[in-house]
Amino acid sequence: MKTFAQFVTEAYDKDVMGSSQIRKTGQRGEIGRDRRKSEPEKRRMKAVGGGKMVPAKSYKDRKDIGTQRQASSRVQQPTKERGSAALSAKEAQRKAYLERKAREKGGTSAGSSKDKEKAASKLLTKKTTKSVNPNYKPAKASGYSRDERRKLKRAGDRLVRDIRQGKDKPASHYKP
Repeated sequence: MKTFAQFVTEAYDKDVMGSSQIRKTGQRGEIGRDRRKSEPEKRRMKAVGGGKMVPAKSYKDRKDIGTQRQASSRVQQPTKERGSAALSAKEAQRKAYLERKAREKGGTSAGSSKDKEKAASKLLTKKTTKSVNPNYKPAKASGYSRDERRKLKRAGDRLVRDIRQGKDKPASHYKP
């Protein structure tokens, strides 16, 4: 009888096992593991009417599932050549000379140190966020669908209008 380790060494080629990039595909054809939440883990709810709430539907699968995307579409590509590293020694000297002259003349191409300091301090100032009241509780979902909420609202409006006009109608008239 073979041990598990012996079986694995015979069944799988070591080169393939060590260097494989693509994990096993799922039943939908995706590469890698399925990260979607299971039914009991889902938190999003949807009103179906009659005061009932049910979990919202799962998202649809993407059309490009199982296909490898090019790095150029996933990773940001540089838009222009890198800084002074690409310049030759002579070009770097000329660029430095021009910047120096512009500073001496008071030009805005390089910018003064005070302007830079102001911009830096502006970036470093922390944005103040409004604190949330610790006693805040979000409103509970009624469970009524959009149509049902509209019917209830209109019935209430009708009741208020009839009271203002002095009309006396039975309660059954206002039932949605």
